[in-house]
Amino acid sequence: MNSIRTYIIALFLAFGLQQVQSQSYHFKTSGFSVLEKNEKGKWGQWSDLDLVNLSVVLDTDKHRIVVYSQEIQLFSILDYIEREENDTDIVYSFMCKDNDGRECKLSIITRKKQDNRKQLYINYDDHIIVYNIFTV
Repeated sequence: MNSIRTYIIALFLAFGLQQVQSQSYHFKTSGFSVLEKNEKGKWGQWSDLDLVNLSVVLDTDKHRIVVYSQEIQLFSILDYIEREENDTDIVYSFMCKDNDGRECKLSIITRKKQDNRKQLYINYDDHIIVYNIFTV
């Protein structure tokens, strides 16, 4: 009887001590474009779409989003904004700080009327970067 009880306790300890896996979402980019404000503070035109194949990871356990570009873009999540949905889009947004300590808002938008195409928007006061992304 003691060996069964010891086995059960060991089993519970083994399950209880297993490392919890973080919740992370992996994406790849297919292109990006940039929109900038001009000297007068007015938004210009979106740049031509440049094709680019990068990895993007949203890690909710570590509270960060990483874009693995030539210079790694690390965004620490400060606040999770409530999910928004309308007839055309589903939006998950995050208030973040980048590598340089600048605050920005990142949004992952699913375009429901465009075959659920996904985009990552990185919004600063003076420019916006958009990546076309897909789940891997």
